[in-house]
Amino acid sequence: MTKGKYLDPKADLTFKKVFGEHPELVKSLLNALLPLDEGQQIEDVEYMEPEMVPENPAKKNSIFDVRCKDNKGRQFIVEMQMEWTTAFKQRVLFNASKAYVRQLDKGFRYHLLQPVYSLSLVNEVFEPTMDEFYHYYRMVHEEHTDKVIDGLNLVFVELPKFKPQSIAEKRMAVLWLRYLTEIDERTREVPAELLADPQVRQAIDIVEHSAYTDAEMYAYDKFWDAIRVEQAFVDEAEVRYAIGREEGEANANRNNARKMKADNMSPAHIAKYTGLSVKEIEQL
Repeated sequence: MTKGKYLDPKADLTFKKVFGEHPELVKSLLNALLPLDEGQQIEDVEYMEPEMVPENPAKKNSIFDVRCKDNKGRQFIVEMQMEWTTAFKQRVLFNASKAYVRQLDKGFRYHLLQPVYSLSLVNEVFEPTMDEFYHYYRMVHEEHTDKVIDGLNLVFVELPKFKPQSIAEKRMAVLWLRYLTEIDERTREVPAELLADPQVRQAIDIVEHSAYTDAEMYAYDKFWDAIRVEQAFVDEAEVRYAIGREEGEANANRNNARKMKADNMSPAHIAKYTGLSVKEIEQL
């Protein structure tokens, strides 16, 4: 193990420094986490201009991305999503589709279109009823799932669900996901197995606290402030929704109880079907 003081690689500033400025690192991440068949691994990448990198993370629901393509023309979008929203899958589909369509320059032929891969790393659980943390979406025949229309490949990774033993056979996937889930401001000693891989070690060195200027640290802290404010709004909205739903259900039960009472149903029966107490029913 090595000792030091580190920043969280999931933050806007650090994520883009690691994966948006070092082609070999983003290539390694993509090869580790994308469902690429044997012989289809990425050989090299070049960065493309990102379209939706927010100046203020709060303006874009804490979304930022890295875009690149390889020598085959395949495009790759890597996003870190700190908080899940119900519209996020549609947003990912929209952006991947837009990247796919924009390949059609004047005179371009359809058969030359190359696949687009979107890798979304999500720092929340959005499929609580499923044990899997890795979700791969593509266009397949409903009955014959071996028949695929290649083009859009969407991968979502629920970071909080990740357990190294669940994919122990995929060494680099384990190392990169451990890097994203285990390294943060509380880290003082980095596990030796992460340091043993030269690319993961490089990524760890990049997020070492001493490598950042005061201005960068200010931007880093502002990012987390925005996340906390955003989460506070989300929490408040959820509480208000829960309260409103409970009040609505209570009002509906009281209205039903009044109708049952008008039909001369006994308080005991009304209580059974509305959940109100006999005392509450007698006071209506």
